[in-house]
Amino acid sequence: MLARKSVLGVVAVFVIVALLLVGQSISQPGQRGQRGGQRGGMQGPGGRQFDPARMRQMMEQRLQEALGATDTEWKVLGPRVIKVQELSRQVNAGGRGMMMFGRGRGQGGPGGPQGGPGGQRGPRGTNRELTDVEKIQQALQTTLEDTSATPDTIKQQLTQLRAAKERAKQDLAKAQQDLRQVLTLRQEAVLVLMGLLD
Repeated sequence: MLARKSVLGVVAVFVIVALLLVGQSISQPGQRGQRGGQRGGMQGPGGRQFDPARMRQMMEQRLQEALGATDTEWKVLGPRVIKVQELSRQVNAGGRGMMMFGRGRGQGGPGGPQGGPGGQRGPRGTNRELTDVEKIQQALQTTLEDTSATPDTIKQQLTQLRAAKERAKQDLAKAQQDLRQVLTLRQEAVLVLMGLLD
């Protein structure tokens, strides 16, 4: 029962993080600039300052607790779990792209204040470098917003996106295998319930 509560707690943190980050990604750049710029960072619901690094640390702590790993064990497990998490996000990047697609050019679209495909800013207003999947996905999004784009251009970028996702799938499979090698059976079951392992 305790293990189940721990897993549910981690899942709840994932949901909260997703909601907060999605809220940041769809907010208008002017609003974000006024609120985040004046107070030195992005803000979450209720005007509270949003700290991505702190949220990531909290999520990692909950993962460690759910897996029942000591600090020493987490030094080995942690990087592998996070790598699987990052690659899983790349493989399943399409859902986020569809949400981004609904924004108009005045809301941080191509060339807008939030930084389009050429801006190299990470999704959801973060400063991390874009992955290959995200770069190609944003380029395709920009192409689709251009009514004069030719079918050949769309086809070429769509092929590139599928190839990048396939590479990410292969990397994910390897990362999952590497992770399984250092897990107990209980820890593996927890990560399967969380959707990080098959």
